[in-house]
Amino acid sequence: MLRTPAMIAIAIGALVVTATPAVATATTAGAAEPPKGVIDAIERDLGISEKQAVTRIANETRGNQAAPALAKRLGDRYAGTWFEGAESKLVTASVSQADAAAIKSAGAEPRIVPRTLAQLNAVKEGLDKTAAPDTVHSWSVSPADNAVVVQTADQDAAIAWAKSAGVDTEAVKIADSADRPKLFYEIRGGDAYYISSSRCSVGFAARRGTQLGFTTAGHCGSTGASTTGYNRVAQGTFQISSFPGNDYAWVATNADWTAAGVVNGYSAGILPVRGATVTQPGGSVCRSGSTTQWRCGAVQALNSTVNYPQGTVSGLTRTSVCAEPGDSGGAFISGDQAQGMTSGGSGNCSVGGTTYFQPIGEIISVGGLTLVTSGGGGDPDPPTGCQNYQSTHTGSLSSGQSVYQPNGSYFQTTTSGNHSACLDAPDGTDFDLYLQRWNGYSWSTVAQGITPGSDETITYNGSAGYYRYRVHAYSGSGSYTLGFNRP
Repeated sequence: MLRTPAMIAIAIGALVVTATPAVATATTAGAAEPPKGVIDAIERDLGISEKQAVTRIANETRGNQAAPALAKRLGDRYAGTWFEGAESKLVTASVSQADAAAIKSAGAEPRIVPRTLAQLNAVKEGLDKTAAPDTVHSWSVSPADNAVVVQTADQDAAIAWAKSAGVDTEAVKIADSADRPKLFYEIRGGDAYYISSSRCSVGFAARRGTQLGFTTAGHCGSTGASTTGYNRVAQGTFQISSFPGNDYAWVATNADWTAAGVVNGYSAGILPVRGATVTQPGGSVCRSGSTTQWRCGAVQALNSTVNYPQGTVSGLTRTSVCAEPGDSGGAFISGDQAQGMTSGGSGNCSVGGTTYFQPIGEIISVGGLTLVTSGGGGDPDPPTGCQNYQSTHTGSLSSGQSVYQPNGSYFQTTTSGNHSACLDAPDGTDFDLYLQRWNGYSWSTVAQGITPGSDETITYNGSAGYYRYRVHAYSGSGSYTLGFNRP
């Protein structure tokens, strides 16, 4: 188990408003029963009862679905969402007491705090721009603390660094960290693969167009490096690799390899992958690796920056899951939702530890990949409800990702007139659509469709100029179709 860090506050505490939230039960109508191996592993690794584990999974499923809508409803007053307690009570924070009723009605417990999530993210961005001393191990936005938490072996050095960054130091907390995070080289993961004499782990099967491959950690290999599989048979080549800065990669495999969209859960069995909805801080997450096999814990922070000896990596998720050399690149999954690939950490599975993973959404978006899901080769065909337009574009997005159309670029109109657009996304998702115009200095949004539903329409009468559309997956993942007319 992780030891409890001594927290030295440069920050004021959150003001707490207590309430009794709605709680999901293990018998929620229509909810799929989680695999017994998942329940057993969460029970074992989090030290809770089987009943608590079942209730926890149900609450997290409901909470992860509710979180994006809460963030949208609270807008610039939103201060984050997380889970608390053995059964994952949903908590949402705001800087306005007036939001308490709306938070309660969504089934969450309200907390009223001094700083918004946007303010905390701005503090973290300031720290990201300032070189950290070696004794500073990582830093993350923590909505539960209403602060940016810095993990360090030298408190004075960390405080001095935060001050030198010019950020609001009252929004920073310092946590003792005795262990230095390190990368897991010479490793085996979910299913092992080899790069020369080194070993890493498969993350998730993903396609780029018709080419099959898999995600993994960027520090495992450079672009062009060849791989062999767990059976030492020729496997593929790194075609995307980013480290440091990021820690993601994609290996294109040869025709001898196929994919079913699953994770090897060892004691939990073979587990399906059905999407990539992000779990919130405090939620359960499990990791597959061939060294320590199937291990579970909780998400501690999203958007963490880790100061590895080999370079700084931003955008990682911090967890309480243990790992050891041989687990790098392997799959992090929450329920049946892909989360990311093992990056690095500290500790081991005898005494406990901290492990970071690279969220999968970034490489899916940057690499133009499609996650392979259980029962098929990837996302279903794009919806076809927006076909009768001058231009039609299709694509696939994971929750939280955006893309610009047409084709990552823009278009020009030489006359004034009417713009109209239609976005068709999978049922049950919340995709938004923005029309942006170049004003000579930057892109500004001139029209938008941001309803809570999956489909959007836009009409706008504008002058000649340069325009583009931004498609944003606010919550949920899948394929979409965008159609638009221009003057």
